[in-house]
Amino acid sequence: MPSFRTGTVVEILAERPGLQRALVDLGGDAPERAYALAALTGSVAVGDRVVVNTTAVELGLGTGGWHVVHWNLARSSLEAAGGGHIMKLRYTSVQADLGAAEEDHPEPPSHLDGVVVVACTVHSQLGVVAAAIAEAAPGCRVGYVMTDGAALPLAISDLVAQLRERELLTGVVTAGHAFGGDLEAVSVPSALTQARHLLGAEVIVVAMGPGVVGTGTRLGTTAVEAAGVIDTARALGGRPLLCARASSADARGRHAGLSHHTATVLDLVREPVEVAVPARASWAVPAPHVGVEVDVDDPEVPLRRADLRVTTMGRGPADDPDFFAAAVAAGRVAAARRVPVVPADGR
Repeated sequence: MPSFRTGTVVEILAERPGLQRALVDLGGDAPERAYALAALTGSVAVGDRVVVNTTAVELGLGTGGWHVVHWNLARSSLEAAGGGHIMKLRYTSVQADLGAAEEDHPEPPSHLDGVVVVACTVHSQLGVVAAAIAEAAPGCRVGYVMTDGAALPLAISDLVAQLRERELLTGVVTAGHAFGGDLEAVSVPSALTQARHLLGAEVIVVAMGPGVVGTGTRLGTTAVEAAGVIDTARALGGRPLLCARASSADARGRHAGLSHHTATVLDLVREPVEVAVPARASWAVPAPHVGVEVDVDDPEVPLRRADLRVTTMGRGPADDPDFFAAAVAAGRVAAARRVPVVPADGR
């Protein structure tokens, strides 16, 4: 069951569109961290009394290590312009009419024109793949489809905020119950077509938001959604490419070498799929799948050139080179296969 407490906002730590981070006095020895999502609860100010959801912090969750503002008691009502008639977070107390691009645009072509769809299983891979694409193919139009497999609000992703600042993403489509993108989509298949035909993406990267769920069991992880992404991309005429999760530093045996998350995705897909592999990698792609080998001498180089800091489980490229090399490999393969959008008039 969720836990809620009431306190007073004592400081605004940072804010950007859609998100505020604050310190809230909950009656303890020191103020505690919380964030507010403007799309759901509006903004907060110093002195406001707020109700916060404290569940994640009490459970000691890493990604969810902040309280979440559930309601601002300083206001008796909140009315915000909606995006349409399609609700996200449906049948919860924070359901919102965020709309969907399907309401506003004629249905785009359902064929993906052979565009590469990079399927990721953790959010941090997005940043490395995007940086590697930018290094290998400057100006390449990269569309990001964020699934609802982990965090639902795009606004909490510091990584996406950095990628936007550095113009490494052409745009974002938030699919399912994820929200806050340039376009809202009802489903991942629809999001893929929007990324290609409405954003003009030459490469599409699909990944959940921050906070992958893993239970240690084979199927009990949101990472397995990548199998559906791969099969869907292929069915729509895209060219799927799996960004492998690999590690040379994770103490958990199931993630050492080629992660069991990636191995399970490969077991679940309906047809063999290509997987980007750094040359001289310590792990191999199991048959019948196809490893696409690419040189990755120093996985930190693309991140350094993009002035981008990315970590996974608190580790950077120097700490876990296999993880970052695999994502750089995926970005370089995708960049080499970019598919420009041909204007309707053919020019």
